Amino acid sequence: MKYVNQPVRKTDAMALVTGKPVYTDDLAPKDCLIVKILRSPHANAWVEDIKTGNAEKVAGIACILTYKDVPQKRFTLAGQTAPEMSPDDRLIIDRHVRFVGDVVAIVAGETEEAVDKALKRIKVQYRVEAPVLDMHKAKDNPILVHPEENWKLKIPLGGNNKRNLCAEALEEHGDVDKVLSECKYTVEQTYHTKANQQTMMETFRTACYMDHFGRLVVLSSTQIPFHVRRIVGRALDIPASKVRVIKPRIGGGFGAKQTSVSEIYPAIVTWKTGRPSKMIFSRYESMICSSPRHEMEITVRAGADENGIIKAIDVYTLSNTGAYGEHSSTTVGLSGHKSIGLYRHTEAYRFAFDVVYTNVQAAGAYRGYGATQGIFAVESAVNELAHKMGMDPVRIKELNMPIEGGPLPGYPDVPYAQSCTMDKCMARAKEMMDWDSKYPFRDMGNGKVRGVGVAMAMQGSSIAGVDVGGADIKLNEDGSYTLALGCTDMGTGCDTIMAQIAADCLETPMENIVVFSVDTDISPYDSGSYASSTTYTTGVAVMKACQELRKKICELGAQMIEVDQDKVDFDGSYVFCDGEEEEKRVSLEQIALKGTFFNNIELQVVKQHSSPLSPPPFMVGMAEVEVDTETGTVEVLDYVAAVDCGTPINPNLARVQTEGGIAQGIGMALFEEVQYTEKGKVRNNSLMQYKIPTREDFGNIRVAFESSYEESGPFGAKSIGELVIDTPCPAIAEAIYNATGVRVRELPITPEKVAMGILKKKLEK
Repeated sequence: MKYVNQPVRKTDAMALVTGKPVYTDDLAPKDCLIVKILRSPHANAWVEDIKTGNAEKVAGIACILTYKDVPQKRFTLAGQTAPEMSPDDRLIIDRHVRFVGDVVAIVAGETEEAVDKALKRIKVQYRVEAPVLDMHKAKDNPILVHPEENWKLKIPLGGNNKRNLCAEALEEHGDVDKVLSECKYTVEQTYHTKANQQTMMETFRTACYMDHFGRLVVLSSTQIPFHVRRIVGRALDIPASKVRVIKPRIGGGFGAKQTSVSEIYPAIVTWKTGRPSKMIFSRYESMICSSPRHEMEITVRAGADENGIIKAIDVYTLSNTGAYGEHSSTTVGLSGHKSIGLYRHTEAYRFAFDVVYTNVQAAGAYRGYGATQGIFAVESAVNELAHKMGMDPVRIKELNMPIEGGPLPGYPDVPYAQSCTMDKCMARAKEMMDWDSKYPFRDMGNGKVRGVGVAMAMQGSSIAGVDVGGADIKLNEDGSYTLALGCTDMGTGCDTIMAQIAADCLETPMENIVVFSVDTDISPYDSGSYASSTTYTTGVAVMKACQELRKKICELGAQMIEVDQDKVDFDGSYVFCDGEEEEKRVSLEQIALKGTFFNNIELQVVKQHSSPLSPPPFMVGMAEVEVDTETGTVEVLDYVAAVDCGTPINPNLARVQTEGGIAQGIGMALFEEVQYTEKGKVRNNSLMQYKIPTREDFGNIRVAFESSYEESGPFGAKSIGELVIDTPCPAIAEAIYNATGVRVRELPITPEKVAMGILKKKLEK
């Protein structure tokens, strides 16, 4: 392979670093109306009356919409393959506002100044009701977040809006209670992870305009172009055929843009006025009314025999979906499916969950998608179990980890680990960290103590039997290729990776592959960039399309040199036949030109691919922290990661994915949480208050790859995008425990929690 498994530079690198106009706001029409939202100041209220007359008199105001002016059909903003598992519980504007920041009115005007002035002139009379803010009190609370009769759940997942339940379920294998009672060592603990913001640098933004056919064109920074087309059509109550979605370059998403947060508001303005419009979320709006990670509280019971073999795991997850149910039932599933499967000897397991509505901003997708929360809980519980047994946590994982050909309990997407180097990952991480000399801690003097911690993780590669990848490859008349994709490059480099795959399949220079970003009118259908599906699923679609195109090139080339097709071959430059007397050949450029006249062989192929399996990638992460025992301050000195993502298509991009995910995981472990006041208002509503880690907040991040070969993936590849955020939380929590003896089970692990834990231990002595 010339390009696959090589550190090829991103195809858009120069455009990005030289500031070319590639993002949504760069490409939006210059005469757009500015769209903004009047947002609710109350967590739970009804709009009794709204007066817009004075606001409409402001010079430059083109449109003000209230609940009286929009369709009243419920829908979901979740970008998932239909039929969506998330409930239809949204209106574009509802009389019932369910969190501080919910939509009360849409205002569009010629200038931002005019819109801001009009927003202040709208008079609203609210009937304020008590909110439900505590997820522990939400289930069966008499205060209902969604009392409406037209709430709908298309797939039966145990949801009941009259109980504030978005979803509930129980999965069980074997007699968990019996097996636990027979275990020599058991642990039962509850772990709490808070909501986190994705804080991508480019906030939510969408521009819309009408084309000359009277169709609505939506230009948006989104991970889910085809789902946005459906969502906008349903919300506006118009056929999806009237909607065209174009995705430019995305300035980060991390799952936030798997929810259609911004699209419907400029869309309805343009649909009603016929004029171009755009909505650019401020950072403040992105912090108070977006789609953060689900807050979860997870109770784990685990048991092992005298040899350290884990026999039973019981996981119960309480998940807070907020005011609306986007991604509610799917994220919570991963909290059990991706954590229980890490322990192959498990004879019995139970996984139960409740997902509840509360009056805070709706949660959504964020890298890791529920697995991050579940792995923090289960890995922490197993680490605690190891300490109870007097065993090194590395050893208990070595005894129980997934192995190639071994089972993955509680993971329904594959029957066994058909590609797995978790054992090599553990050995490599242990060597990189110099674990044996550093475990469990080293007292550095001056009140500083260093500890090390370990965690394993697994994720998935696409949603088995659901996700679809699409590729359209055609030969151009000059011998170049155009590759149209339906997947979304959001900085991950998937356009580059698909070009690498195509270049090797077609034996052509990579610069000969022109990658076309997503336009729902032109691109082949693709589920979108989420669920760690792009390389694994769309990559196979690209391979299939290229293989079929090679056959067509050979067919036409054979005609041109007048030999049978089964006697020719193609080397990327020529179709040739090694005859007994002389070699016959025709160049790719000649074939491409022939394809434009008197030719009945179409030199273009569209292919789709959907995998019945979701082979998990695997990872081991180890953290070394230094704790100041006087202040509780924690510094991450070193983080090592050994990753099995199959065969990396582009090691450079895989490495930066890993480093970025670990940095986000460090933020989740130590700094980040969305905080609310007693009235449901977000406290930390800017990056001044909501702290994410900078490069100065952690030390080394070192990454190694222990490749396996996944037969169902392109050139042996599996996913990597989500997996890499999953180990820092449990590894850092364990390292802090080893350094101080303080076990913090609620994230983030702030200096206050560590210092108070140290003080409590001193007082107990």
